[in-house]
Amino acid sequence: MGRRSAVLAVALATLAAGVLTWSLTRDTPGGGRNGGAGGAASTGGGAGSPATRVVIGVDAPLTGDLTFLGAGIKNSADLAVRTANRTRHVPGVTFEIKALDDAAQPAKGQENATRFVADDKVVAVVGPLNSAVASSMVGPLGEAGLVNVSPANTNPALTHGPGWAAGTRTRQYETYFRTVGTDVDQGPYAARYLYQDARKTKVFVIDDRSDHGAGLAAGFTSEFRALGGTVVGTEHVGSGGGDFTALAVKIRASGAQAVYFGGYYTTAAPLSQRLKEAGAGIPLMGGDGIFDPQYVRSNTRAEGDLATSIGAPAEELARGPAFLAQYREAGYQEDAGTYGAYAYDATWAVIEAVKAVAAANGGTLPPNARSRMPRAVAGVSFDGFTGPVAFDAYGDTVNRRFTVHTVKDGTWKTLKSGPHTP
Repeated sequence: MGRRSAVLAVALATLAAGVLTWSLTRDTPGGGRNGGAGGAASTGGGAGSPATRVVIGVDAPLTGDLTFLGAGIKNSADLAVRTANRTRHVPGVTFEIKALDDAAQPAKGQENATRFVADDKVVAVVGPLNSAVASSMVGPLGEAGLVNVSPANTNPALTHGPGWAAGTRTRQYETYFRTVGTDVDQGPYAARYLYQDARKTKVFVIDDRSDHGAGLAAGFTSEFRALGGTVVGTEHVGSGGGDFTALAVKIRASGAQAVYFGGYYTTAAPLSQRLKEAGAGIPLMGGDGIFDPQYVRSNTRAEGDLATSIGAPAEELARGPAFLAQYREAGYQEDAGTYGAYAYDATWAVIEAVKAVAAANGGTLPPNARSRMPRAVAGVSFDGFTGPVAFDAYGDTVNRRFTVHTVKDGTWKTLKSGPHTP
């Protein structure tokens, strides 16, 4: 029987058995350089021999204000797939990505989750960028048993459950993992920088009442006090900006040497500006919610302010330059962005898990490969571009790094990058 006939026979047998999860198809040489948005797929190349085609979903904002980050995530996932296909990392398997645009909107993310679940060739999903979008996706994906590895989410509730801040940690979905640290560590990391490096001993703490902001402020406050620092005042403000004149006067009178703000740049920027205008020549420090070009563009008094970000710039990672070199060589039009290397490693964790599932099944993927993926991802361990890649019992990365930035000459500059070391 010829090879084409054998492939057809396998496909017909599969249809007859009512199993559509995996189909044996002829690999297509070449493949697009970029995984397309809106559902377009990229195979990242191929050798022209028969192979089981496996799809990795990618969810990211591919339109809107955060496109520059979403495109880096999509392209980096595509680069991982292309590398796996070129090196035949999983014998008999050809990977491709299916990228969907969530536009940084939770409702769109939930819709995309449904689409990924319905596609029986999708073995896992990489993304999303935003924690709010992840919160809308984690339920549908978890209930379907479809693995999700994010390169950017920081909300602790995604892995530790809604009671994490009160000390009750419960993993709700065995399918969710991430390759970056969380706000559990980000607030304390900022506290150690202000107290130990910046030598600030008196801080005024503010949050915007969001889960993200309140969690950051709580973690910062606890660590700062434990180090010996004094929180001279606290305040909760509404999100979306405001006048802040009275608050600025209150902060100046408190004797604070810095302000720590938990929340987003839309509120932090006008607060920082009003603070400086009130004569309080002290820095405002926040988390990754203010580490945004818009914070500087909308705040003429941002100079000297500080922010932490999750992970580290690729240039600061031991293998980061190698990742950037491969990314540039691949010819992507968009920059890799803040989370590119983390997206590559998230995708490679999926690829390693597929390899483990196939190895446990005599070298071929079983019909129930999707349901075997959560345990396989939980067991991966390899040296990635971002450092050691492995996950703890909650699905969080064991390699938690953070970076401190400051506004200098009207732009964000890196001050310090390192691991979380409580």
